[in-house]
Amino acid sequence: MTKKFSKKFRRSTPPIPINIREDAPLCLREAIVQIVYSLGYKPSFLRKIVCQVLKRLPDENNWSEHPNIYAEVNKLMKECEWVYIYDIIESLASEIHTQDNIDAFYNEVNDYFEDHGIGWKLHDGQIEFRGDPSFESVINDVADTLENKELQTAQTEIKEAIKDLSRRPSPDITGAIQHSVACLECVAREITGDKNSTLGKLIKDHPNILPKPLDKVALGIWGYSSEKGRHLKEGQNPDYAEAQLIVELSATLSKYLANKISLSD
Repeated sequence: MTKKFSKKFRRSTPPIPINIREDAPLCLREAIVQIVYSLGYKPSFLRKIVCQVLKRLPDENNWSEHPNIYAEVNKLMKECEWVYIYDIIESLASEIHTQDNIDAFYNEVNDYFEDHGIGWKLHDGQIEFRGDPSFESVINDVADTLENKELQTAQTEIKEAIKDLSRRPSPDITGAIQHSVACLECVAREITGDKNSTLGKLIKDHPNILPKPLDKVALGIWGYSSEKGRHLKEGQNPDYAEAQLIVELSATLSKYLANKISLSD
């Protein structure tokens, strides 16, 4: 698909701050419908997927593409609970088969998310948590680094952290914290050769694996995860922003430590 004028020539502007996660505003619902039609699909194609997700039977009285099925789709898309819109997007990603259309669908959906401050992204057929550009850069970098260093367990842990942040309708905040810190712990164990100690003990026993005062940052992350991610107290549950911060810090330190590991070690 030819790159649009607005993408080629738009002035450089700061990224739109993320302000939507637990919602699917009307503009997004309408955009998904328009994206599907722009790829050449008919209302009946979209109705089939929407009805499957919502577990609704198509209206047997609606047999013409326009205006009947078209209107039926619009009504279903406008009235369903917000979480199902993202389920519909995932289902569309699995039902669109030609590579050109797949690429176009991903690009259009993700561009819309970015342009409208929606904190999700479509990746490998799944709707995943999307942070600000610095967060996305850190997560992408650590994933590549852990893969290159063959640290599969650590790589799995950071992926699980993102999955927990991506859960709908409510993210698993404590799970995201635990998995991200487990990623850092895995890398620290690898670099120290101590396969059993906790992150806190690893940093205390091997303070030189991180430059000061980053050793204290790592200890702070461990202390926070022990307090908030493991031993929850009534009324003291961590929030989205805190979890995102811990995931980003853990990923940054994991990348630093992983880069010190030689594959021959």
